Amino acid sequence: MYYLLGTDIGTSGTKTILADTSGNVVAQDLQEYDVLTPKPLWAEQWPDVWLEAAKTSIKNTVRKAGIPAEKIRGIAISGLYGGSGVPLGDNMEPVRPCMIWMDRRAEQETKWVLDQIGEEKLLEITHNGADPYYGYTKILWMKRHEPENWRKTKLFLPPNDYVIYKLTGNIVIDYSSAGNIGGIFDMNTRTWSQEMMDAMGIPLSMMPEKLVESTDIVGGLTSEAAAELGLAEGMPVIASGIDCGAANIGLGVLEPGVYAAAIGTSMCAAFISDQPLKRKDLIVWPYLYDAKKLSYYFAGGATAGAIVKWFRQTMCQFELEAEKAGGKNAYDALNEQAAQIPAGSEGLIVLPYFMGERSPIWDSDAKGTIVGLSLAHTKAHIYRAFLEAVAYSLRDAMEATGENLGEYILIAGGVTKSKLWRQIFADVTGYPVVCPVHDVEANMGDVMLAGIGTGLLSYEDVKKWPVLDEKLMPNPQNREKYNGYYEVYKSVYQHLKHDMKTLTKLS
Repeated sequence: MYYLLGTDIGTSGTKTILADTSGNVVAQDLQEYDVLTPKPLWAEQWPDVWLEAAKTSIKNTVRKAGIPAEKIRGIAISGLYGGSGVPLGDNMEPVRPCMIWMDRRAEQETKWVLDQIGEEKLLEITHNGADPYYGYTKILWMKRHEPENWRKTKLFLPPNDYVIYKLTGNIVIDYSSAGNIGGIFDMNTRTWSQEMMDAMGIPLSMMPEKLVESTDIVGGLTSEAAAELGLAEGMPVIASGIDCGAANIGLGVLEPGVYAAAIGTSMCAAFISDQPLKRKDLIVWPYLYDAKKLSYYFAGGATAGAIVKWFRQTMCQFELEAEKAGGKNAYDALNEQAAQIPAGSEGLIVLPYFMGERSPIWDSDAKGTIVGLSLAHTKAHIYRAFLEAVAYSLRDAMEATGENLGEYILIAGGVTKSKLWRQIFADVTGYPVVCPVHDVEANMGDVMLAGIGTGLLSYEDVKKWPVLDEKLMPNPQNREKYNGYYEVYKSVYQHLKHDMKTLTKLS
């Protein structure tokens, strides 16, 4: 029996698992950290936080497993969408923190791109639009507002590829990470677009030259890295890619025509297709499997799990203190309370736009909002309304896709730990919901990619892995009730978006 490692560098933590070649998880470890928000709508992280978390989680997982190093045959490393990527100087050291996907400071740069290049040209070449979400607008912000840092920067690397460089000494970028930068990647040819880079004044030399498939071996562990991690020198490192795509792989999605939502800090609700869908309300990049043919089209909330974590941290000190004292997990306690509240939270609607919003509304000024409060409402009502808000956001994303989504939808991420939340997703969307058996889907995707990349596993092997749980069916009565609430959810934003813009100016 041989073993493989899968490491996923997320927005709020890095997790590593070790699994055997039958897909059984032997050990895992999670290292948590925070996002820097120096100004409203800014979101940054220092890359060495990711590096140290990755090394610690790998080392701890190997130690917990107690498997001999020679039995561990490879590791794949996925990562959050790193926005601009890590700006690196002459000595491959970070010039400044990385502006991650959540950052929405590049409003003026987005307007400049639309005025100077135009949306039609962007869609023709990149199949994506213009928005502060995209990495290329963040790169343009840095060029305009931080000229000294711009002069120092020689290369931009995504989070997982930065860690791969530190462990192997090799510089690469996988197709999914390159495509997710947006406006400088040609989705037609799966290469950097010299035309778009020239138009924006971004030198081609700032992008990694070597583009790789997510199943490619991109190097071996250096002797120094191997010694630190407790692994064999030269052990193959596989590229993987964007974490939400890795989560899809971990759900067994290796073919077109499947709809899956990866819901962690944010939500990426995606349809996998082998046909081009040039729609400005969707984000697209090459998929992590068969990247030159398959594409990942997604919409979804910028803050999904993040708003529920915010609610817990801000409003639930009693539950948190009880958990610290050895009591019930705070989330479990809140879910039990919310399960007693009827569908619709007795007249509450929450807009989950706590960091503006990307697809499908594309509005940096969108605000988190609670509508319908009365003296009769309790904390449990509001908590349930937060859960429902993420489900409404998923339904909005599904409708933006405009495709036949099949007989059921896949949902993965930390949200699947909550039976209540899983049922709410089914009731709001009207689709049966299927979730993974274990909450390690991005990591499991990494293990699958590592197995395929090293030749220990085939496509047919991983298709047989029992990674999915039973279908959860919608409740017809709740479904009917949620239809009315969903219409209000859509209407509230339309009525308030002008005032939201005014609030941005006032603040």
